[in-house]
Amino acid sequence: MPATPPQPRRTVAIILLDRIVALITAVRRVLTGRDDVSRATWVALISALGVLIATAVSVVGVLRTPEKMTPVTLDPPPSVEQVGTPPAGTPRAQARPAATSPAVAAPPPTASATAIPPTAGASTRPTPTGSTAPPTPAPLNATFAIADKALLSYGAAVTINNPGPVSVPRWTLTLTLPRESLRVSAVEGAQASRDGEVWTFVPDEGAAGVPGSASVRVTFRVNGSPAGSAPEACTIDGAACTGLPN
Repeated sequence: MPATPPQPRRTVAIILLDRIVALITAVRRVLTGRDDVSRATWVALISALGVLIATAVSVVGVLRTPEKMTPVTLDPPPSVEQVGTPPAGTPRAQARPAATSPAVAAPPPTASATAIPPTAGASTRPTPTGSTAPPTPAPLNATFAIADKALLSYGAAVTINNPGPVSVPRWTLTLTLPRESLRVSAVEGAQASRDGEVWTFVPDEGAAGVPGSASVRVTFRVNGSPAGSAPEACTIDGAACTGLPN
């Protein structure tokens, strides 16, 4: 037997037209079999058929010429050069919000990070910075010397030295004579007081003391028999003087 030729494939437009023709034929058969159809009904049916035919024609035209449809296009995204500042004389484009990454929440503190209370009794006052303790004055030293001798007296001088750079405002010089009958007079550079054989010398009122790296001199006369009248001891602030006769 000869092979049956393949049937051509029917498109959507052909199927739609066949349906419209079949509908028109069916309506015509119904209307021709009835005698009581009014003129208004005929007009309505003809209008409906016209609408169906117009719709079919539009659909067929669209399906046969799809390339004539205007495609819907979207604006391309702005390039990197368009984001910058536009040149002078050109309208400024509307700025688009930049994409930002979501904020990352900080992790909660762990349970082990607990505050350590201050130690009881600890001072909360801030420690002063930049302040230094005042320098300590250096110990003084003194030298005793007999200046001149007379028949019933002799002159003496004690030189008090300050070897340090800091001034010493107060000092105490003591002189121990061999007996109470000897007296001290004509004191210069200090004030003298007596307690038995011990004589004490202190700076005059209003005196500036002993300046740093300088010296002061105290002079006086010892009155009495010159035999055995040399001082037995001499100290400056508790330190022994030098220059005493043997």
